[in-house]
Amino acid sequence: MSRKSMYDDAVFEEVLKRLSRLTPDSQPEWGEMMVAQMLAHCAEIADVSNGKPLNGTPFIIKLIGGLIKKKVVSDEPYKRNIRTHPQYVMSNPEDFESQRNRFIDSLRTMRALGTVPSLAPCPANIPFLE
Repeated sequence: MSRKSMYDDAVFEEVLKRLSRLTPDSQPEWGEMMVAQMLAHCAEIADVSNGKPLNGTPFIIKLIGGLIKKKVVSDEPYKRNIRTHPQYVMSNPEDFESQRNRFIDSLRTMRALGTVPSLAPCPANIPFLE
């Protein structure tokens, strides 16, 4: 499966439609986050892709960051239940509408900035968006 590009208008519209179908009661296929937390998680990842600093990365992880980045941006699907960077862990309850809007705004910013697509995985295949 090849990665979709958020810079393709059809893909972007597909993601927006899928986001619009979400409700606060949408159920995940796996994982522990509620839908509002997952939206906050995705928005934070998009914000970092847009230039927000990634804080709290342990030194040892920084040493092997190139290997991790290669895995993150590959076309291979993520394995379930792998460790999440501390900045992306959303353990507090989140407001559904504000986080959905934040994520959409972050995606629009990503497209406007012209971020290099290979640096940011496409969120089109997020289980909540199925």
